[in-house]
Amino acid sequence: MKETVMIQTHSRVEMIDITAKIQEVIDRSGVRDGICVVFVPHTTAAVTINENADPDVRNDIMAHLGEMIPPRRSFLHVEGNSDSHIKVSLTGSSGTVMVDEGRLDLGTWQSIFFCEFDGPRNRRCTVKVIGEKDVPHS
Repeated sequence: MKETVMIQTHSRVEMIDITAKIQEVIDRSGVRDGICVVFVPHTTAAVTINENADPDVRNDIMAHLGEMIPPRRSFLHVEGNSDSHIKVSLTGSSGTVMVDEGRLDLGTWQSIFFCEFDGPRNRRCTVKVIGEKDVPHS
């Protein structure tokens, strides 16, 4: 099953927890055991899996990426968002998570985050769930 999830971002840079939205896709798929691939088809947005117990982790990630790759005029790309493209190259445009008994098999503190590097925008990610469905016993 393949489905598109829409995401509205609200700032130039932010990390949005999309774990519940991805789990909803898995629920609709009926897959009990398999994998879930999340793909972001944008060149200035990404997906990552990281800690969600302390929101300061998200803030630290975005702050450090901003320090490492700040927006600046010396980039050659005329749109002025080369820093966003570089950040996506570092974080990645896809992630894969195992599905076990119909649930995302994430670690205790882990969540799936949509990373916006050039917002605010209307964004999307594609979710593909592959695996075995429960077969009714007869």
